[in-house]
Amino acid sequence: MKKVGISILFISLIVGSLWHNRLDILLSIAPTLRAWQLPVGPNQPVLWTQGPTLAAQPPSQRPPNIILILADDMGFNDISLHNGGAADGSLQTAAIDALAQDGVQFRSGYAANAVCAPSRASILTGRYSTRFGFEFTPFYKIGATIFQWAQELNPGPLPVHFNDAGIEDMPDMTAQGLPPSEITIAELLKDVGYYTAHIGKWHLGGSAEMPEMLPQNQGFIDSLYMSGMLYLPEDHPDVVNAKRENQSIERMVWSTAQYAASFNGGPTFEPSGYLTDYYTNEAVKVIEQHQNEPFFLYLAHWGIHNPLQATRADYAALSHIEDHTLRVYAAMIRALDRSVRRITETLAETGLADNTLIIFTSDNGGASYIGLPNINQPYRGWKLTLFEGGTHVPFLAKWPAKIEAGSQFDAPIHHMDLFSTFAAAAGVATPTDRIIDGVNLLPYLNGTEAGAPHETLFWLEGHQETILHRGMKMIRAQQPRKVWLFNLEIDPTEQFNLANEQPETVKLLNEKLDAHRLAQAQPMWPSLINAPQLIDKHSEQPYEVGDAFIYWPN
Repeated sequence: MKKVGISILFISLIVGSLWHNRLDILLSIAPTLRAWQLPVGPNQPVLWTQGPTLAAQPPSQRPPNIILILADDMGFNDISLHNGGAADGSLQTAAIDALAQDGVQFRSGYAANAVCAPSRASILTGRYSTRFGFEFTPFYKIGATIFQWAQELNPGPLPVHFNDAGIEDMPDMTAQGLPPSEITIAELLKDVGYYTAHIGKWHLGGSAEMPEMLPQNQGFIDSLYMSGMLYLPEDHPDVVNAKRENQSIERMVWSTAQYAASFNGGPTFEPSGYLTDYYTNEAVKVIEQHQNEPFFLYLAHWGIHNPLQATRADYAALSHIEDHTLRVYAAMIRALDRSVRRITETLAETGLADNTLIIFTSDNGGASYIGLPNINQPYRGWKLTLFEGGTHVPFLAKWPAKIEAGSQFDAPIHHMDLFSTFAAAAGVATPTDRIIDGVNLLPYLNGTEAGAPHETLFWLEGHQETILHRGMKMIRAQQPRKVWLFNLEIDPTEQFNLANEQPETVKLLNEKLDAHRLAQAQPMWPSLINAPQLIDKHSEQPYEVGDAFIYWPN
């Protein structure tokens, strides 16, 4: 009996030790699990559909080419156009800035959400993504488990709450996506003869088992699909990494990331080179091979989302930046600016520049969890919050044939406006069998339409709900149970909460927000997590009693 008791104690100690170290064990085997799910082969050439070798019409006499360049997690302050110099104030994003100098700068350009996937769904459909239940961002179950265990083992001063349904009841990430019943801008343009190509991040569902959600079944003739989250392998000789492993999201990304791509649903393979440059190289090929026909190119960069990884060359070019993480981040922006330069140069070389509409924007604002200050200045808040820092993003357009160089547009516009604007540019009617929330911006830019495109805009994500109506912005939330009211016309950085001073305004905006919420669909999958977000501090700054915060429901 004594031996049995010792054995039980010994086994209990082992089990207890394993459970206590469960996160480290999971993190150590996560890459193996991911590799088993998505075997990655060596690089293979991308065989884009070949366009016509001769043009039926010169570029000026056919519908415009349309290029959407979507950055990921880029803050308003991350381009020098807005602040004289990005990063530490010294980085010039000359190519990105030139889009506005040669076209228009939207000073009040808004993302459709403060997080990536719902914004992408709105961009492609021209609708509030909540109209079809796309309210929360999909992510893998293993990532959710890592996040949950990290919080259990190292809880912060503000607790993280998990949905009672639990991770086990989550649908697989590939089942969380854009319903095939939605009509994408790629489908509209393809139907009138456009060649359509997607490069990079998708995040709208789909897999070999559920192909109906994949880009090539949502209107894109060709799709170079981001199948992993690394810019280069972590131990690659040409990469410089910056990690914040004390952050749950950082640990989740680094432990599950791969260096991988796939083409048109084919096998997964390694890209060739740093991911931002690789996507750019392939985008240049698309332009060159389809220069004799109208095309729509959706270049959905992963940059500058974490994991923070830069090339050694870009890192070396910024040796004056002392902070290592900031230097890596700035080097990533440098690569993104190089991408824009190469795209615009290719358009000039092929004679397409004058009749090509280029839009550059970001899916949401800069993230707190990378631990860098000022990336959303002058705005308050971060990605995952509906304060201006989470949704007020770079938004630039260039179309020399139609948009006057050096223009500035101050009224609020929204990601969903891209659908109607692209359709109008191509001369395509928008669907009439559903509500299209976006507005064609072209008449406002050429002066045939006066006033503002929108009287009211909405953002919904669980209990975090926001309305912007005639310059008055209200954020309401259940965690904490609070209402913020700002007059953006005189307080664009949201410093003065007027909720107590203007109860009639709060009442009016609540009524409008309630009516909008009732008109939306139920979420297609439930919220899993409620995670606290400091509004005025990044994740490397400790919470102190009295700090403003809001919970992010996803």
